[in-house]
Amino acid sequence: MTLSADRLAALDAFIVELNAASAGAILPLFRSDHGLEDKAAGKNLPRDTHAAFDPVTEADRGAEAAIRKLIAERFPEHGVIGEEYGEDRPDAEFVWVLDPVDGTRAFISGLPLWTTLIGLRHQGRPVLGSIGQPYLDELYVGSAAGGSRLIARGAEKALRVRPCAVLTDAIIATTDPEACFDGAELGAWRQVRAAAKLARLGCDAYAYAMVAAGTMDMVIEAGLKSWDVEAAIPLIEGAGGVVTDWRGAPIGQHGGQMAIAGDQRVLDEALVALKRSAK
Repeated sequence: MTLSADRLAALDAFIVELNAASAGAILPLFRSDHGLEDKAAGKNLPRDTHAAFDPVTEADRGAEAAIRKLIAERFPEHGVIGEEYGEDRPDAEFVWVLDPVDGTRAFISGLPLWTTLIGLRHQGRPVLGSIGQPYLDELYVGSAAGGSRLIARGAEKALRVRPCAVLTDAIIATTDPEACFDGAELGAWRQVRAAAKLARLGCDAYAYAMVAAGTMDMVIEAGLKSWDVEAAIPLIEGAGGVVTDWRGAPIGQHGGQMAIAGDQRVLDEALVALKRSAK
């Protein structure tokens, strides 16, 4: 079934509503009593892994609940996949993929680098995605129809990635290389990092938005879930960028290793190193 432009536009407007609902649940808890829990407590995980501390807050749960409630009211036939409350009809024609607070570690640290990720699949293909940072009043939205935009402080502007022909000119990012990459992956990251002009750490999905906005050039991650990346695909592609796995292939529906780039040329250069550790 073809997704018409009118229907996609209506869903685009709805994703803005969903972000407003999630912001209403999150913002009162930011830099406040957010009810922190550790989902990894009692699991005896190695302390040198990212999963050894797995924080969740009332903001994560409340925001996803608010988003799911609106979807159920407006589109009861749609499926939902969310980090906090699991899967509901994941094989539906339309499926929303949610990470209510991506960057919970930043959230509990009081850093405004966390985001709300909302993606929409149509027949298994990502067609709409948003990255919201409501504390900064920023909402980045991208559509399969082409084009991405920033909605901020009552105004909208189009987003476009910037050209970057070589890695030595690139500003790159990852979340936490020591905790998130295994040995081979860490070696690949270090090789790319050694060639790049500048690297930033700990930005989580906010770095994806910066690639779409043309202020950064590439993000490299591993160990992702579907909700960590699907919202970014329409946003980055709508702004003229690319999203692949570490082999340069489409990332699919299950996360894993990911590279986001504003320019195919800089991605191709990085893939020389990344492919050696691709899974």
